Amino acid sequence: MSAPAIVDRYPSRLETEQPPIVRTEPVVWGAMGEGPLAPPALTQMSEQGFLIRPSTVDDMTVSTLRNEIDRVPSQLGDDPRIIREAGSHEVRSIFEAHVLSSVVMDVACSPGVLDVAEQLLGGPVYLHQSRINAMPAFRGRGFYWHSDFETWHTEDGLPQMRTVSCSIALTVNVAYNGTLQVMPGTHRTFYPCVGATPHENHRKSLVEQEVGVPSTHTLAEAALTSGIELFLGQPGDALWFDCNLMHGSGSNISPYPRSNVFLVFNSVENAPERPFAGSEPRPEYIAARTFTPLTGRPPSIR
Repeated sequence: MSAPAIVDRYPSRLETEQPPIVRTEPVVWGAMGEGPLAPPALTQMSEQGFLIRPSTVDDMTVSTLRNEIDRVPSQLGDDPRIIREAGSHEVRSIFEAHVLSSVVMDVACSPGVLDVAEQLLGGPVYLHQSRINAMPAFRGRGFYWHSDFETWHTEDGLPQMRTVSCSIALTVNVAYNGTLQVMPGTHRTFYPCVGATPHENHRKSLVEQEVGVPSTHTLAEAALTSGIELFLGQPGDALWFDCNLMHGSGSNISPYPRSNVFLVFNSVENAPERPFAGSEPRPEYIAARTFTPLTGRPPSIR
């Protein structure tokens, strides 16, 4: 007996531009009383697609995390988990950060982080991806507008929008150092993208994404409807945002570097299948294919 056909509710990487698709899944899967988020926060997440939680990580932990940006690459050399800026070779991202750094795993499993993820996704979660991002002063290159779910669906095989990201600031995030920009409300619409997935696309897309991005016309229409907001925060603040929220960041031409820890929580009930528009799954260090639920631990994280 053959396996049942997998239905792709969010086709992308197409030959021609297609109309937007209305999201069918909830944004918030849990309820009040199932975690630390009160009704106003749950409502904002559902309607806007993002939520800021100040002072999620204490100053000592932030300092330790910043030190990991230098410590980890110094021990790994040319390891593929270390992504460097084109040209300058400065560290851009450290993938599988929770494996390479015990302090990152501590943060991911801490009260106020794991509890929020479980409440938003309605149950046990695992880390689909984790990384430390560094945007150097003067030369840090931005990330173009995109929906993470578009990539995680087409290249990793996540079937549903039951994934949430937590970006924890390790430096001050201001308007002029390449901070994250979001289009509120765009998480409720999926925007199919044009263009087939190149072989081993991750080798290029992690430095500069060219495939899996909406057209400029689509982005202009989305921005006209939703507007654009910036994440402005202090070290230790956490920005939670839905997997399908349209977001990006400009380059950092300021003298102030920016860095953050990026944790992607996925429901254990949303395990990846075969990629919906890619040849082979991306490497495990970019997109986990083991789904052991995270369990809480009590470090000095608020």
